[in-house]
Amino acid sequence: MKIRKAASSDAEELSILLNEIIRAGGTTAIETPLSGAEFADWFIDGAFPLTCHVAEVDNMLVGFQSLSVFGEPPKGSADIATFARMSPKTKGVGTALFPATRAVAEKLGLAFINATIRADNASGLAYYTAMGFEDYDRQVGVPLLDGTPVDRIKKRFVLNAAAA
Repeated sequence: MKIRKAASSDAEELSILLNEIIRAGGTTAIETPLSGAEFADWFIDGAFPLTCHVAEVDNMLVGFQSLSVFGEPPKGSADIATFARMSPKTKGVGTALFPATRAVAEKLGLAFINATIRADNASGLAYYTAMGFEDYDRQVGVPLLDGTPVDRIKKRFVLNAAAA
């Protein structure tokens, strides 16, 4: 598996990957599909992304991970988002991506990386726990587009304990 920085030219393929996850439902807080241009703005080269890395196998993008400051994450932090292709599924995508994302966060001098995960996303909660993230807050009953309330679990990966 090859890990590299995402390029604007990856946006269309990555939007298709993400939109499949959105349509499946139940894991991401993003509920509306994104065009390639919207994807690039949100995750690669817009005002809020700090970095985005992709995982590639046999010239196919199998996942991505980004750091962003959209939505004003806690001071000294950035939000992480991790997505892996549903079909064909490739094991270990998130684990392979995290060292590159962590290195950028450290270089930026962040105190911690923030992950906000839907409480009903068991695989997402397990992934971030396995990467060393620890629970620190909970948003209760955040409504989905259809009004269904779903809690959000906030986890953090501490990079600089003195500043966290």
